[in-house]
Amino acid sequence: MTPGILFVSLIFVGISMLVSYILKSKFQAYSQIPTSSGLTGQQIAEKMLKDNQIYDVRVQATEGFLSDHYNPADRTVNLSPDVYYGANVSAAAVAAHECGHAVQHAAAYPWLGLRSRLVPIVQFSSSIVSWVLLGGILLINVFPQLLLGGIILFAATTLFSIITLPVEFDASRRALAWLDRSQVMRPAEHDKAKNALWWAAMTYVVAALASMATLFQYILIFMGARNRD
Repeated sequence: MTPGILFVSLIFVGISMLVSYILKSKFQAYSQIPTSSGLTGQQIAEKMLKDNQIYDVRVQATEGFLSDHYNPADRTVNLSPDVYYGANVSAAAVAAHECGHAVQHAAAYPWLGLRSRLVPIVQFSSSIVSWVLLGGILLINVFPQLLLGGIILFAATTLFSIITLPVEFDASRRALAWLDRSQVMRPAEHDKAKNALWWAAMTYVVAALASMATLFQYILIFMGARNRD
């Protein structure tokens, strides 16, 4: 890793840690605020799916803190214990957001479909990209094509992080619209749910920006090597 890439990485690591800290603080604070409906995250998720006429998606508990996700492969909404059993603003916001992905899937939301198709490519790329880039940097003067291959692999993960942004923002938009329509929250609770989801989205924004900045650095290194030839 070159000094420039290391410097950029450290900047974004710092930003990411700050955003993650704020996000966790928000979710912990809002988890102390019970929702007026008294519904748990599980009940929120099941109600949102039913209201959107989605009957082939299962809501289940999964281990971990903020490990919540929607799996389009087996059509499951997976909620961490704090969310699954919690009857508070944080739990409601997260459960509704993950169901927002299920609604996207049912509506054939194009960005979600594109992201799902990229998953196998990104999984392969992520498993070897670090080694290819390292080899490309070490052999930049004798075999620059290796670095170019690493750049292409890294570009796939960068593209994935960019495509993730509209998917996540749209899922939150759908979640907040439903929370408002269903009236399972008071306006003040809704505002806090919106704030929590906004900070969650910022983690994806930071990741995308960090990936783009790092990709740009590798491209500059490759172009610099070509200019020396």
